[in-house]
Amino acid sequence: MRLVISAAILSLLATTALAGPTVTEIKAPDLPLPEVTYPGGKTLKLNLGIGSAAWRDPKDPAGVIWTITDRGPNLDCAGIDEITDISIDKLCAGDDSAKNFTLPDFTITIAKIEIGADNTAKLLETIPLKGKSGKPVTGLPFTSANFKLEVAYDVNGKVIPGDPSGLDTETLARLPDGSFIVGEEYGSSVLEIAADGTVLKRHVPAGVEAELKDADYEVVGSLPAIIAKRALNRGIENVAVSADGATLYVLMQSPLANPDNAAYKKSAATRLWKIERASGKVLGEYVYMMDDATSFATDNKKEAQKQNAVRLSEMIALGPDKLMVVERISKTTKFYSVNLADAKPLDAIYDDVATSPSLEQLSAAEIEAKGIKPLVKTLVLNSDDLENMPKKIEAVAVMSPTEMIVLSDSDFGIEGDETQIRRITFDGPVLQ
Repeated sequence: MRLVISAAILSLLATTALAGPTVTEIKAPDLPLPEVTYPGGKTLKLNLGIGSAAWRDPKDPAGVIWTITDRGPNLDCAGIDEITDISIDKLCAGDDSAKNFTLPDFTITIAKIEIGADNTAKLLETIPLKGKSGKPVTGLPFTSANFKLEVAYDVNGKVIPGDPSGLDTETLARLPDGSFIVGEEYGSSVLEIAADGTVLKRHVPAGVEAELKDADYEVVGSLPAIIAKRALNRGIENVAVSADGATLYVLMQSPLANPDNAAYKKSAATRLWKIERASGKVLGEYVYMMDDATSFATDNKKEAQKQNAVRLSEMIALGPDKLMVVERISKTTKFYSVNLADAKPLDAIYDDVATSPSLEQLSAAEIEAKGIKPLVKTLVLNSDDLENMPKKIEAVAVMSPTEMIVLSDSDFGIEGDETQIRRITFDGPVLQ
């Protein structure tokens, strides 16, 4: 009898050890925006897309997280007729690289959310961004003859003038004093934002500051100049901050278009910088190698995915120099941890645009042959291994060493999507 009991206990222990993370659905708050009707076309029912980034402040009450919207509801001009029933010629002058903004006056907004014990999320507070004049900050691109940006059109197909203060916000962190650090894609930029939403300073790649001289806040060219080589709409998607607020970690969404888009489309080598926040000094630059596009199983079910479909959508500081990176296409999302303490910084020669071949032109084998050591990735979670996971996960808040909250980007409901929120609970302290 004793042997039978022991075997049962061992079986139970084995089952427990093999148990994977659990996923709990959280009811998202209902956050409707005004409906938009395209003249002669469809009416779009929009919602406030709060899932572009998330942040958990350990000083906040249990269940509270901070999130941010991106630039506002907009449609890719390529394929716009399928959503609006109006041709690209009428809405975007035939420009398939442009964007059509349904609410050009939309103000980028930080949101404070509380997730209750009943697994229902509610909106506690919104903080609209504003410039030093108090004027709201829009999500419209600026105009530049020297810097590639999308042309913006309205619902009537008219060109919207560029906004030097406009931002495409994609990542959020909160400092110990209650202010915010935000990353955005147009510049690409890192922003210092006061607790009340006032944009205090915009850090852009060296040389880009002249393009934004009319912005409604201070602009400084303090970031590495090479960041200006970002591919269109693939800028600074990820910013994390150390617990003491002294160190920033900045990660691009995709490989740079260095020297051109052909390099970006084929490369898997993405750049990450460690920066001293007070001085802006770069403490190290590292290479994060994205997975091969064919390894994102659910996304590849219908058709093979190209390498530039892979993107890095969120980054969280788990500890000193230890980060978690969210790597995805659309339906498959992978969560990796990396440790900079075990890595070798990239040689500064690869920050020189004259270097040929560039980092982005090197294959994985060539990177290894040149002695470049990318960050070692440890898989924390693959969404394909779980049921009821949302697509397009862009926001992650680590609540404890065993729990995280993930949010999807609804794209403001343009195609009928709503924000999806999930609580993921691990059976061990993997988030530290």
